[in-house]
Amino acid sequence: MSENTVAVTDQGFEADVLKADGYVLVDFWAEWCGPCKMVAPALEEIGADYKGRVRVAKVDIDANPETPTKFGVRSIPTMMLFKDGNLVAQQTGALPKSQLKAWIDKNCA
Repeated sequence: MSENTVAVTDQGFEADVLKADGYVLVDFWAEWCGPCKMVAPALEEIGADYKGRVRVAKVDIDANPETPTKFGVRSIPTMMLFKDGNLVAQQTGALPKSQLKAWIDKNCA
């Protein structure tokens, strides 16, 4: 991925997200998904803007089908915000950076 986002697999989801301290924003995406590609640069910037506060993780649903199924992901992009391993918010669809930041700010106490 990059220095601001991390790829997470089915095998690593528990350790990287569910057992992580603090906030983790998980982006469920796929290479063939146009809206996913549209939101990717905003998530990259958010990873930098919120460094130390919110970790941005990306799960490729084609390579890792177990985790999206477990969390009921039906369309992509779907973003889920976890705090200390607990799901606190979910957002589906490609939103502009300003709306994504507002969503994060609203759900990160």
